[in-house]
Amino acid sequence: MTMRTIPPFRADHVGSFLRPAYLLEARARKAKGEINAEQLRAVEDKAISEIIAFQQDVGLQSITDGEFRRTYFHIDFLDQLGGVKTDIPVTIVKPDGTEELAPPVLRVIDKVRHVKDIQRADFEFLKRHVAPGMTPKVTIPSPTMLHFRGGRAGISKQHYPELDPDFYDDVATAYGEELRSLYNAGCRYVQMDDTNMAYLCDEKMREAARARGDDPNELPHRYAAFINKVVDKKPPGMVLAMHLCRGNFKSTHAAAGNYEPVAEALLSEMKLDAYFMEYDDDRSGDFRPLRHLSKGKIVVLGLVTTKFGQMESKDDLKRRIDEAAKYAPLDQLCLSPQCGFSSTVHGNNIAVEAQRAKLRLVVETAAEVWA
Repeated sequence: MTMRTIPPFRADHVGSFLRPAYLLEARARKAKGEINAEQLRAVEDKAISEIIAFQQDVGLQSITDGEFRRTYFHIDFLDQLGGVKTDIPVTIVKPDGTEELAPPVLRVIDKVRHVKDIQRADFEFLKRHVAPGMTPKVTIPSPTMLHFRGGRAGISKQHYPELDPDFYDDVATAYGEELRSLYNAGCRYVQMDDTNMAYLCDEKMREAARARGDDPNELPHRYAAFINKVVDKKPPGMVLAMHLCRGNFKSTHAAAGNYEPVAEALLSEMKLDAYFMEYDDDRSGDFRPLRHLSKGKIVVLGLVTTKFGQMESKDDLKRRIDEAAKYAPLDQLCLSPQCGFSSTVHGNNIAVEAQRAKLRLVVETAAEVWA
């Protein structure tokens, strides 16, 4: 076994990081009209420069901007596509005092189109500040979110009387144009964050899909074909990965369940290069679904939780990697935290020191397993 020289790397990560207090303060001041967008961006630039140095210091090879310019991992991107209307998610306080984020309302109100470069300027800043030899990575939400959140009812029948093929083709074209924009700026590593394939492992979410008129057994295969339309428009030489997320708001999760209901569509039918799969606790089930992994693809095992500060042990991580290798070749596996540390601006309930320690643990464990 060897360390990898192309992404995803043996020690990788999902992308988002805890925001520093001064950045949160600047965002609050911008919301009150006390500073303008240019002034906020200058503060973001400073924070991103620091998080780049942080990632390089702990030994990561893929470097993101921490999603420091975003409030939510998905809305900030999707709202910039032509034809898409999003509403701000609502925080719900449950009877036990814990909080959860109600899914945002995403509506397709016109033909979906790529009206401007969305991530290019942010990537160009990232690329300029990443050390030679490091790989800058961009994270974007999965296109499946434009369907799963509302189903047929969330997509204009006036503009899309039939979803297949027009809706899926238009979305794939818009994503393809964004990928080409990033590629032309020098980007070679993009990760799509997808909650929906993971949600289709949860019976509550499957029932909700049925209530919207969708078949949860058919949806994974439809989404595989949808994602493949995007892959077909990917520039050659760009690595396109998917992170499967089960919800990540203030250390909570929204879904649970073994990957078996989606494994074949995900790991065999999708033509992606890599998958970041959450496996930090029992809610993700066992590793048997990995038997569907096609040759040439990589699964990044999310064995280290970002939700809580308690540290995993190297021995436990190595044992679980060995278990996964019973179903997929070790050379097709990598290691990462299970999710980002701050999928929304609010951040998980974990200290910055634990964030650093967990990333070092990933880097050190991967070096011992694969080097």
